[in-house]
Amino acid sequence: MDMDFNLFMNDIVRQARQEMEASGYSQLTSEEEVEQAFSKPGTTLVMINSVCGCAGGIARPAAAHAIHYDKRPDQLVTVFAGQDKEATAKARSYFTGYPPSSPSFALLKDGELLTMVERHEIEGHDPMSVVNKLQSYFDEYCEEV
Repeated sequence: MDMDFNLFMNDIVRQARQEMEASGYSQLTSEEEVEQAFSKPGTTLVMINSVCGCAGGIARPAAAHAIHYDKRPDQLVTVFAGQDKEATAKARSYFTGYPPSSPSFALLKDGELLTMVERHEIEGHDPMSVVNKLQSYFDEYCEEV
């Protein structure tokens, strides 16, 4: 790969990370950070980020908007597939019964998987339909803020 492409990809990754942090999500970049976050009591929304178009056009906007709701998870975290490989693999080890999928969302309670929104439920859908799906899970599993 040439230098320009690598710089371009670094910009996309940096922007994708900044979007999630600006929305209130904590970056988990190591196995230890994943274990620490997932061991906290309460509900945790995990956004599995990626550089694909459906992450930027659908999943990250949905992640940002879904949390402006009367019920929401206690903790908002993100791992970056293809970038933070060990952290992503560790997070996925909690998502039993689901194949690796990015972008995607996982909702956990006390470190146990409750449900997921997989890539096939994001790609080809509009951000509001993903927001609505996430908020329906918040209604079911989360406390009012």
